[in-house]
Amino acid sequence: MDKLKKVLSGQDTEDRSGLSEVVEASSLSWGTRIKGFIACFAIGILCSLLGTLLLWVPRKGLLLFAVFYTFGNIASIGSTIFLMGPVKQLKRMFEPTRLIATIMVLLCFALTLCSAFWWHNKGLALIFCILQSLALTWYSLSFIPFARDAVKKCFAVCLA
Repeated sequence: MDKLKKVLSGQDTEDRSGLSEVVEASSLSWGTRIKGFIACFAIGILCSLLGTLLLWVPRKGLLLFAVFYTFGNIASIGSTIFLMGPVKQLKRMFEPTRLIATIMVLLCFALTLCSAFWWHNKGLALIFCILQSLALTWYSLSFIPFARDAVKKCFAVCLA
């Protein structure tokens, strides 16, 4: 458990910079981090489920779904900030191995909200929600060693 705490909080490296000491000195306790993660993740799941339930509301249902689903996904990704801290989270999001996946996720978030609020196009909102799910899946798989390679091989076998 201690090793998990060290890895998630960024304490597994030996070289310490001045910035990391400042961030570490002002960071939350491990228990508070876990509570914040669980609360933020639960809010994300709740927003996504609420969006799914609002899908059946006449006239505005699809737009409400797109908005709540997107905010739920943003809250779920944001919950990991409690575990790693904001600086490490941003660094890991934009590492070369997951840069394209991160850009796709953020782009899908933005396009889903644009289609709901500005373009008022329900079809585009639904398409971007689907793309959002696919992009989030690919982004999440980037944190599991060799998971994306396994998925690629499975699709190559299935399509061959």
